[in-house]
Amino acid sequence: MPAMQLTTLLRDSRALAALAVPLILTQLAQVALTTTDTVMMGLLGTADLAAGGLAIVLFNQLRTMGVGLVTSVGNQIAAASARAEGAQEAEAGAADVRQGGDEVRAIVRAGLTVATLAGAAGAVLMLLIGRALGLLGQDAGVVQRAQTMLLALAPGLLPCLWFQAIRQFTVGMRRPQALLRITLASVAVNAGLNWALIHGTWGLPRLGLPGVGVATSVVYLLSCLALYLSAKRDPALGPLLSLDLVKADRPTVRRLVRLGVPIAATYGSEAGFFSVTALMAGSFGSAALAAHTAVNQLVYIVFQVAVGLSHAASLNVSRELALGRTDTALRIKNTALACAGAVMVVVGLLYVTLPGLVLSPFFDTDSPADAEAVTLATRLLLVIMVLQFFDCAQNIGIGLLRGLDDTKSGFRITLVGYWAIGLPAAWLLGYAAGLHTLGIWLGLLTGLAATAVLLLRRYSASLRTRFAAQQTVPAA
Repeated sequence: MPAMQLTTLLRDSRALAALAVPLILTQLAQVALTTTDTVMMGLLGTADLAAGGLAIVLFNQLRTMGVGLVTSVGNQIAAASARAEGAQEAEAGAADVRQGGDEVRAIVRAGLTVATLAGAAGAVLMLLIGRALGLLGQDAGVVQRAQTMLLALAPGLLPCLWFQAIRQFTVGMRRPQALLRITLASVAVNAGLNWALIHGTWGLPRLGLPGVGVATSVVYLLSCLALYLSAKRDPALGPLLSLDLVKADRPTVRRLVRLGVPIAATYGSEAGFFSVTALMAGSFGSAALAAHTAVNQLVYIVFQVAVGLSHAASLNVSRELALGRTDTALRIKNTALACAGAVMVVVGLLYVTLPGLVLSPFFDTDSPADAEAVTLATRLLLVIMVLQFFDCAQNIGIGLLRGLDDTKSGFRITLVGYWAIGLPAAWLLGYAAGLHTLGIWLGLLTGLAATAVLLLRRYSASLRTRFAAQQTVPAA
């Protein structure tokens, strides 16, 4: 690589990392939040863990799709703030600069409106699904416990999505620093509240399993208030953070919903894809399911790096296009993939050189009882070493297209990659070829690789079309 290209790549990587690193660390802290809930439920016993786990799966599915609905808020704000900055640099009139601020304020109001509607609808749907669990063949005792847990979790969906809307606002304005501090604090508060509400300490009522749900809802509310107050005190963010939802601009709300629905569907489709493969792995026995679960958790943790890079790249694309810098937007793809590749090489080396250490949180690697699962999981580490790069690349591709306001293409491509290529490949390799769980993960790799290639090709083609249009000078 020529020295000039390497210098450009390093400069672009530093700019991307400035936004991506706080987002990655925030994502990892959120994983710690859900992990704390799971550990606390496990201390209550198998029945409570099963019921609480079922409730959290339903909550997370609806939460993830709700987050998808407001994710485009960050892109819209990044573009609007870039246009406002461009007007200032061009020494435009005060009206032009004020118009940029009004546009950001309108997007914030619309984003919070969408979050409110999604949170209310999701909470009602969560309770309705809870009432229907008994019709799905679940154990009656588990259903009863899960219903009380869902009742405690449902109110937390509203502040959770409000937090996400404000988060997208702060990130879109390139001021995400408070996010990490608040999320880390929420992990500690959640652990303390979980313990107090489960066991009835510190003068609080003893709620048992529902106490985990109440603690989670309270933490979401406190996190939302903390982020709001932090943004309100920020001189750059405060004047733009409007809660007057009655004045929400309907066309802006409709635009966010139009962009958000395919994102929510993409998130739901990906979660469903991995859920189906988990059921497939379970058909090969408990050792296969245990190995699959452990490796899947590793993929999920490393995936948070992809989420941070994807969001940062997406926002940078929106910003560069708003400033008319299409060539820079094209470079962002290579920068994000290079950063992802560097992280995945380090993680892959850990898998190859220290598999026992990597798997030790999930298994007793010296126990004969876990020997079969450990052997299979060790073999799967070689697959996910490659798979994780494509998983990261496809998530970056979705984010890049979102930066172009092209969320429908991302959804259509993921449907093809996950369900038309990945799932059949997993079935053929797992069952027809007799590779069992290894075949399922090879099928996952195939689907994610195909999705990544298609998404990145679509992004490059779309940008080249825009770039060519900019270079064309109309005839006089």
